Amino acid sequence: MASKIKNLLRKKVLAVDIDGTITLNGFGKIHLEALQKLRKLKNDGHDVIFVTGRSSIEAYLLSIFGGLTLLGVGENGGCITHGEIMKHEMIGNKAECLEALAFLKEQLDEEIEEKPVFPRLTEVVLDRTFDINNAQKLLEENKFNVGLFDSGFAYHINSNGIDKGSGLIKALEMLNVDLEDTIAFGDSETDVPLFRTVKNNIAVNNSIPELKQIAKIVTTKKSGEGVLEGLSMISDQFL
Repeated sequence: MASKIKNLLRKKVLAVDIDGTITLNGFGKIHLEALQKLRKLKNDGHDVIFVTGRSSIEAYLLSIFGGLTLLGVGENGGCITHGEIMKHEMIGNKAECLEALAFLKEQLDEEIEEKPVFPRLTEVVLDRTFDINNAQKLLEENKFNVGLFDSGFAYHINSNGIDKGSGLIKALEMLNVDLEDTIAFGDSETDVPLFRTVKNNIAVNNSIPELKQIAKIVTTKKSGEGVLEGLSMISDQFL
């Protein structure tokens, strides 16, 4: 009983994906009720951070808007934006991602275009207009030091070793919080390394099958409604 009380009193970190997870019906607009619940947890003394395939600046700005912890892990772990005065911790290497993009454009007889998104500091974001499996095989065979991933909204070229899990580990060091005191929410392929890093994890109902298979909890509701459901399910055990 004493250990349970001690666990309840410890500061937690909620690591939340954006698109498909805390959005309304999976796309674009933020689920405001879920954001309000996260703000309450922040006000109760916990850290709430976004871990996303979007720009870390977007994650940081959403944290300001939402009244959350001023730290955003973006670009699938490649960059962390943080602090009262905005600073960037760049972990990935955009130059090698651009080299891989140029190679794919030369080798593939398909339309490969950068997606019009908020500027990236460490990755390349592409429209989902080509065969990703073939492209991944080419990059691996030619020993590029990058990975090509599908977030469900875009394809991302990231430096090898860069993913949401590694980005979160760096963020936890900055926050001085243990991994065991972290809860992750997600839905897509890029959340798989996050869930493999964070054992306390919740997949919203619209998640890909691979993520559901490794999730500790799978909600019955989708996206932002699923986040609310997940928070309710763990509130008396973990928060």
